[in-house]
Amino acid sequence: MELNKNEFAPYYATYISKSIFFKDIVKSLKEQEEELDAFFSNIPVEKHEFRYEVGKWTIKDILLHLIDAERVFSYRALRISRNDKTEMPGFEENDYVLNASANNRTIENLLLEYKSVRSATISLFTSFTEEQKMRIGTASNSTVSVRALGYIILGHELHHVSVIKERYL
Repeated sequence: MELNKNEFAPYYATYISKSIFFKDIVKSLKEQEEELDAFFSNIPVEKHEFRYEVGKWTIKDILLHLIDAERVFSYRALRISRNDKTEMPGFEENDYVLNASANNRTIENLLLEYKSVRSATISLFTSFTEEQKMRIGTASNSTVSVRALGYIILGHELHHVSVIKERYL
């Protein structure tokens, strides 16, 4: 899938480049859900709250960050698909992590929330018409299309799984 440069900010290029080979956003969201569930379920418990460096997130923090970010990206996709032209602010991911208490929860509990959010994301993206997927709005002071947000969700998850494999396991 080829996206136009006006469909996403340069900041998201890393995520887009990891996910652009997916042909079907909805099918890929479904497949990725199963893969992520298996991935996190197989991480040893003693690694769940590990930080590879002081101030870095734990594996539980990362999982809840993925959940929070997917909610934000889906909300943006919903508003843009409905032709809402109101600019949407960014969000401070570090503040979210600091205030989310992920480490007070189990991986199993976090995965239940992840599956719930992913199910809602799949339903939302299934509902979009081709015209709606092409709509462009403004979030974080940059233009973004509905379909780009789908690829950002996919690529963002791939990025963080890669970081976990490299630095945590």
